[in-house]
Amino acid sequence: MRYLFILLSAVLLFACSNPGNQHTALLPAPVEASPHKTLEGKASWYGPRFHGRKTASGEPFDQHDLTAAHRSLPFGTRVKVTNLKNGKSVVVRINDRGPYAKGRVIDLSRAAAKRLDMLRSGVAQVRVERLTSRN
Repeated sequence: MRYLFILLSAVLLFACSNPGNQHTALLPAPVEASPHKTLEGKASWYGPRFHGRKTASGEPFDQHDLTAAHRSLPFGTRVKVTNLKNGKSVVVRINDRGPYAKGRVIDLSRAAAKRLDMLRSGVAQVRVERLTSRN
């Protein structure tokens, strides 16, 4: 009986901790502060379709504010985003989660994308520098 209990406990523990479990694949990734101060990759932007809708932080999305979505940086973190093609920069506040498109490191509001001169292209190669941890 003791061995059966140990075996069932081990199976249950394995099932709950298995990162490949299909049910846990639907959950968002854990939100942790990024250990990197600087990150390079592709940025995209989102605007009119999401304007006024609630962000992951709970505040309404305003496409005219200088905000962004990042997968793991804490809400309120300020980052400097630089368009590597033209050198233009903008400071944004993280208030949402994303981007959900593969290969992207940050989603910017329309206002931030306009400052980086990337509205037409929709995507730009950027450098993201973490400035603060909270507001």
